[in-house]
Amino acid sequence: MGHKLLLLTKANEQYRQLIEAQKLTDLVLLSDDPANIATADIWLAEPKLAAPLLPHAKKLQWLQSSFAGIDALLSPRGRKDYRLTNIKGIFGPLMSEYLFGYLLAHIRGHHFYRQQQRQKNWQAQPPMRHSTLQGMRLLLLGTGSIAQQVAQTAKHFGMQVTGINRSGQAVAGFDQIEVIPRLEQAINDADVVVNLLPSTPETRNILNAPRLSMLKEDAILMNVGRGDALDLDALNAQLIAHPLQQAVLDVFHQEPLPASHPIWDRPNVVITPHISAPSHPEQIVDIFSDNYHRFIKGEPLLSQIDFARGY
Repeated sequence: MGHKLLLLTKANEQYRQLIEAQKLTDLVLLSDDPANIATADIWLAEPKLAAPLLPHAKKLQWLQSSFAGIDALLSPRGRKDYRLTNIKGIFGPLMSEYLFGYLLAHIRGHHFYRQQQRQKNWQAQPPMRHSTLQGMRLLLLGTGSIAQQVAQTAKHFGMQVTGINRSGQAVAGFDQIEVIPRLEQAINDADVVVNLLPSTPETRNILNAPRLSMLKEDAILMNVGRGDALDLDALNAQLIAHPLQQAVLDVFHQEPLPASHPIWDRPNVVITPHISAPSHPEQIVDIFSDNYHRFIKGEPLLSQIDFARGY
């Protein structure tokens, strides 16, 4: 008996060509006809496109998200009678490029020297507490596959790396692991704080005003995990009060970030439109194909989400 696949992405035609080239056994690739929502038993979908259609998915057995983030599919009253998998294992290098691109630009004074060039001025940047990543203390909220890649890159630059997770269990590549109840002290010890946590009830608003107040006077905060982990209004006030602190923000509770939000006007903030680790269809289809072979053999799927935990 064959399986029927529905595509729900902004790049359906590209995905269609890539999947057809895989020649997957007993898989029928359905058209974009809305009637196929009710007949497909497998979806390859962007979570926000899939979420409102789930009530009509009468035959759905497995949904492969094309993104790492699956928040839109985890509402408390949402369906949980199907297998949900997300994308893991490909975003670590991309996230590292993003994070260390901005870190190095800041530490090595790129903005200062661009201004000097415009003024035709030959002058070194005034001394800062840190002029190199070597010896700086990096705190990663999360110790999953992306965090492990970031930690590996950080060690290459000579940074000291602490991770935060629920269990406190050691993870390869980290100098130290702490638990969430010790987050305030870990923030206070860090020169750079990076949020990589998924969105769960425990992580929402985890970076609130009291915890943000623990940041060092010249700390750098980077949010590339989930927007709802950070109290953006509290951060705005924090950065006004502490102009030497820096923030790099790629994810927000409301996207696009409203033009009216005052965080746009902070000179010590970099804002990017959720582009730190973009999905590439070729990689997504390879992961989908691997999981499809597992699915038809009745084997455990890679990166299956636990609805109770939210990741």
